Amino acid sequence: MASSPIYCVVSRCHETHIFVEKLEDIVGLYMSPPEHALVLCVDEKSQVQALDRTQPGLPLKKGHAETMTHDYKRNGTTTLFAALNVLDGQVIGQCQQRHTHVEWLKFLKKIDRQTPRDKALHLIADNYATHKHPVVQAWLDKHPRIHMHFTPTSASWLNMVERFFRDITTQRLRRGVFTSVPELIQAIEGYIDHHNTHPKPFIWTKTARDILQKVIRANSHLSSKQNATPGEQILFHNSVRI
Repeated sequence: MASSPIYCVVSRCHETHIFVEKLEDIVGLYMSPPEHALVLCVDEKSQVQALDRTQPGLPLKKGHAETMTHDYKRNGTTTLFAALNVLDGQVIGQCQQRHTHVEWLKFLKKIDRQTPRDKALHLIADNYATHKHPVVQAWLDKHPRIHMHFTPTSASWLNMVERFFRDITTQRLRRGVFTSVPELIQAIEGYIDHHNTHPKPFIWTKTARDILQKVIRANSHLSSKQNATPGEQILFHNSVRI
């Protein structure tokens, strides 16, 4: 399944160098992963709700979309941590009650346990504060095989695990009926197990040069419209698609 950037982000000229540097780093991992290493896209999907529909949805009929009632009961939430293996599409998942640095570190330890010890690990994650907590960093310093790569600010579209989150949401969670959090977690774990029996990797199709060229064209178009000054010229805009 092909994957490419979805939305550009808002930035300023003095941030351009940092954005380009991180873009090239992450796209380089996708297009030319290092030897003897695994590239994993890692993130958490918080506030996944266990919703119990009070009325059943109308069944799917020919020529009509299935409908679901908007009347539901909330039965709690969970946070899904997931690591997508870029090479084969396998997913390591874990549901936890919260999403602080404690839970993040617990998930990193699970990744460490469930991956071959002779492989270096390159983890792609966003800039969420818990990912850079001093306690987490201290643990990473003691596990040098793990290398963190952080996406630019507001550029979650660079992390391919977001595609997996989209799939599990549309295929299992959005129309699901869950009477409790344990039932929700069981459904999530079942989806991941089924996914891993026939995994399909998401293939990144855009080079960093391709992305930047399109961004430059969008920048030129937007700047001419908004008459931005050189010092505050808008580089990216969230209405522009790649």
